[in-house]
Amino acid sequence: MYSLARRWLQPRRSVAAIAAIMACGLVAACTQAPKLAKAPAETDSTKTASVRPAPAPATAGSPAPTTSPAEEETPVASEAPEEPAGGAAPPPYPQTSDPEGGSGRSYETAEPAPAPPPPAPRASAARPSPPAVAPEPPMPTAAPGAAANASAEAAAKAAAARRAEEEARAAMAQRYDNAKKSAAAAPAEDPAKTYDVVPVFYGTDRAVEADPKRLQFGAERGHQLQLGRALVTVPLIHKVPHIERPVVIEIPYFKVKVYEEKEDPQKHFTVQEIKGLTEAQMLALVKQRLATSSTFKDHAFVFVHGFNTSFDNALYRTAQIAYDLRFDGVPFLYSWPSGGKVASYTYDHGSVEQAEPRLAEFLDMVIQKSGAKSISLIAHSMGNELLLRVLERMKTKVPRGVVISQVILAAPDVDRDKFNILAREVIKFAKGVTLYAASNDRALSYSARFWGGVPRAGDVPASGPLIIPGLDTIDVTAVSTDALGLNHSGYAENPALLNDVKALVASGLRPPDKRFKSILAVDSAAGKYWRFQAETAAVP
Repeated sequence: MYSLARRWLQPRRSVAAIAAIMACGLVAACTQAPKLAKAPAETDSTKTASVRPAPAPATAGSPAPTTSPAEEETPVASEAPEEPAGGAAPPPYPQTSDPEGGSGRSYETAEPAPAPPPPAPRASAARPSPPAVAPEPPMPTAAPGAAANASAEAAAKAAAARRAEEEARAAMAQRYDNAKKSAAAAPAEDPAKTYDVVPVFYGTDRAVEADPKRLQFGAERGHQLQLGRALVTVPLIHKVPHIERPVVIEIPYFKVKVYEEKEDPQKHFTVQEIKGLTEAQMLALVKQRLATSSTFKDHAFVFVHGFNTSFDNALYRTAQIAYDLRFDGVPFLYSWPSGGKVASYTYDHGSVEQAEPRLAEFLDMVIQKSGAKSISLIAHSMGNELLLRVLERMKTKVPRGVVISQVILAAPDVDRDKFNILAREVIKFAKGVTLYAASNDRALSYSARFWGGVPRAGDVPASGPLIIPGLDTIDVTAVSTDALGLNHSGYAENPALLNDVKALVASGLRPPDKRFKSILAVDSAAGKYWRFQAETAAVP
């Protein structure tokens, strides 16, 4: 009986329990209703800004907590809340204590804050949409033909810019390569260096003078050929086309010195060393020099000086010509026994005649044995007669493979008729022959009077200069200089003439007006000749 009663009452007890729970909930709802009525209204902003307490950290072996997609979109507490539309500030977040000791946010407080004004309605319940942006006005469109032209022009400009940049880079690379090659080939510059040294290989029939300091040649005739090499210093302060020498005060025409400045290689041309050589020794040094030549590859020149020239001055002039021409071939000098004084004019003329066999021997060595393949000959003043006489006799002795390139005859102090005969013979075997003449060469005027008024080949009288077929006559009156008051060394003392000599030796380009714009062709009754323009430098 008892068991039957218990089975009957057990389901009813469950129903009573459920009824009791429902009654408790109703009482709680009634109790909380006033409080909820006073709480702030829940809005979209407060929904999106609500924060749940952070989940407890996972323990080892426990599964990681999962988050629903809706929860992933809820901002974390560290993020700043989004502003409601209209710029109003969000409602304050009331603070409450967390039972776990943390801090969280809740809408339930003991004394809720007064409700703020309601925010503007949201377009979306989840997130506010960004403000609408007004569409940009459409770009104006050009006509189809104009657009095509503009596009083609822009493409052409871009292509031209690319080409210009490529060319600039290529030019820069080329300059860099050239600079590297030049730097590698050139010896390192000595910062303490104050002068350069030019080797001059000489032959002379002067007699040796007694001098304890160095080998010295005077004005006396030695009647034999002597060979050697001199090292001439050229100061770095050198100005083309001068020969810087110490100041000397002397009695005119007699070379009696009253005062002489001390030599200094930093300021002056000086003879650093002079040494006599055998023919074999000289040829060995000459071939070494030729082997290193580049600009004037396998090229040599022979200079024959004029009247009133000492041996040392002849060395300086040869070195100056080589240095100013940047001649890296072999410079030779033949120095015949000039008295070195204006008063020794007659003596000098006799010295020229007796020096012919020795110059012939010297030229034969240079042409036949030196190894030079191109040889230019330069003569000045009275040296022209000596050179022309020797060349007339040795015209058949030029070996195969050797060229007498240029014969440059500057201000020749030679009888016109004699010069006409001798020069015609030289024209037959020389590659080019050039005559420099001037009307203001006072040395030649004195010489003509000395010889009874017979005109000289280097003079330009009123009737015009000497003209010979196959020979280039150039009137240099306009650019000749007042050397020693005689206007007699313009070929080496004027940059325009020196540039023309350099162009002749380097290229042999003819006729003269093709070398420089400052040289003009002149047609005369006797034929064509050329003339330098007044006060101009030789401009290519």
